[in-house]
Amino acid sequence: MVKLKKTVFASLTIVCLLFLMFSTKCKTTVKANDYIIHVQPGQSIQEAINNASAGYTIFVEKGVYTENVVVNKSIALIGEDVDLTVIDGKGTGNVIRVNVSYVTIHGFTIRNSGTGQDDSGIYVDHSIGSNISGNKILSTTSNGISLYYSSDNLISSNVISSSYYSGVALSASSNNVIEYNILFSNRDGVSFLLSGGNIVSDNIVYSNYNGFYLTSSSSKNVISGNNISASLNVGIYCVSDSANNTFYHNNMINNINDSKNVESNTINVWDYDGEGNYWHDYEGQDLDGDGIGDTPYTIGSISQDNYPLMGPFSDFKIVWEKETYSVTTISNSTISDFNFQIGKETGNKIISFNTSRINGVTGFCRIKIPTALMDYPNIILVDNEEVVPTKLDALNETYACLYFTYSHDCVVTIISSESLRQYYELLDKYLELQESFSELNETYNNLLANLATLQFDLYGLNETYLALLADFTALQSNMYILNEMYNSLNNNYDILSGNYSQLQKNLEELNISYQTLYSLNQTYYVLINNYSQLKLSFDELNNSYQEHLLDYSEQIENTRNLLYIFVATTAIFLIVTFYLSKRVHANSTIKTKAIEEKFEEK
Repeated sequence: MVKLKKTVFASLTIVCLLFLMFSTKCKTTVKANDYIIHVQPGQSIQEAINNASAGYTIFVEKGVYTENVVVNKSIALIGEDVDLTVIDGKGTGNVIRVNVSYVTIHGFTIRNSGTGQDDSGIYVDHSIGSNISGNKILSTTSNGISLYYSSDNLISSNVISSSYYSGVALSASSNNVIEYNILFSNRDGVSFLLSGGNIVSDNIVYSNYNGFYLTSSSSKNVISGNNISASLNVGIYCVSDSANNTFYHNNMINNINDSKNVESNTINVWDYDGEGNYWHDYEGQDLDGDGIGDTPYTIGSISQDNYPLMGPFSDFKIVWEKETYSVTTISNSTISDFNFQIGKETGNKIISFNTSRINGVTGFCRIKIPTALMDYPNIILVDNEEVVPTKLDALNETYACLYFTYSHDCVVTIISSESLRQYYELLDKYLELQESFSELNETYNNLLANLATLQFDLYGLNETYLALLADFTALQSNMYILNEMYNSLNNNYDILSGNYSQLQKNLEELNISYQTLYSLNQTYYVLINNYSQLKLSFDELNNSYQEHLLDYSEQIENTRNLLYIFVATTAIFLIVTFYLSKRVHANSTIKTKAIEEKFEEK
């Protein structure tokens, strides 16, 4: 079944309404302010064109029109019924030749062009912005549709068969869109000659000698989403410097006999955004279960498809709220009855389709759903039983990519549920609260552990304080003993000092007596003798005094050293005690003052 784009449907609707409005007024002549000309069997399409002005519509009723048509005005040429409105070129020239821009041709069966190399069903020459859609072009000697030095044209939803050369031939043409056409039994489905920047997508191309033929530096074309099958020679033929083209999402299926999927001696790109093409002869595996082959598909000696598909690619268009969305699948099953609807009671968005497995193998489906279409969490039902899909490319915000498998032919239903979204939101909040509770509980346990550590440290500090207090008591006792010893030594020193003074005085008196006695010769020797004895006694006393003085000095030095040690120890102890008591116990200051007052009293 031929797919039509939204714009084509809109154009057809407008044309039909205009036809109903003016069908009773216009036949083959033009009246003032009329914009539609009707052509009936037996009348000339060319004459109607000649009588039209730019912007007119030529509406051709069912019948066979044997003529060659030249469109040289920007008009719309519309057939009433594509199967019953026939333009026959009677084997000469181009059946329809377009020499101007912004032309629409729709709804005709076009056949029997001439035998010249450029004779075509529709020949578009130096045209911009034309729309050729919804036609059948059969048995043309040259090409079905030829674009020559033409750009920005749309070739859509045509059936083109039995062309001697190409179904659609592009010659020095760029930026054209060729989509949703059925091309079969031609030499080439679509050929490119010196043509670049064109988009060729979603066409069914089968039983041609070559599916696509690119030559003579035809570059930067994008060829995607096409079904290319049963080619007699090559599915895609790309030579003569035709490089930098991009091929992806194409299905290369059952190219027969000794034909090849691809013949290329240039460097092109064979995948896009992580997805390549489906090749019926690909022998790789999909061990990671994502619908993409694990190893590349080799294309000649210089290119490869890095992401070969494990099943044919399909693209389904969904129109919702005046927007068109593309839902794509990769599956080894035949997908049919694809449907999108809104749940009447729940408001859920629902996609459903049937799957038919090939050769009874386990089926798989990789489906991409735009998040702008279905933005809530998805539930997948296989014959009304829920399956849990693998979410691929989970961080992508543009679409949801899901992969799932099934073991039998089934009906797949995908539901985008608002209720499930709310449930997941509540679940996320619950998990957040649970995580917060766990963190608080961990913090509480850490505080308990820290409290136990502080208690242990406090016990250790208390033990240290008690030990220092005991040392301080011992030092106080030693201080008292040292003070008694100091007082005793001081008294002894005072006594010795008094004795020494008395001895000095006696010595002076004796010296006076000696001087007196010396004058007396008689008593001189007696006095000398007494003096010697006294001197001897004095020396003994003086030696004793020196010994006592030396002992006293040593005792004073020892006492002073002990006093220095005691003062330093006391100062250290007081500093440590003050520091520890300030942190450990608030009452330690009172005890320290009491001790100091007691020490001062002593």
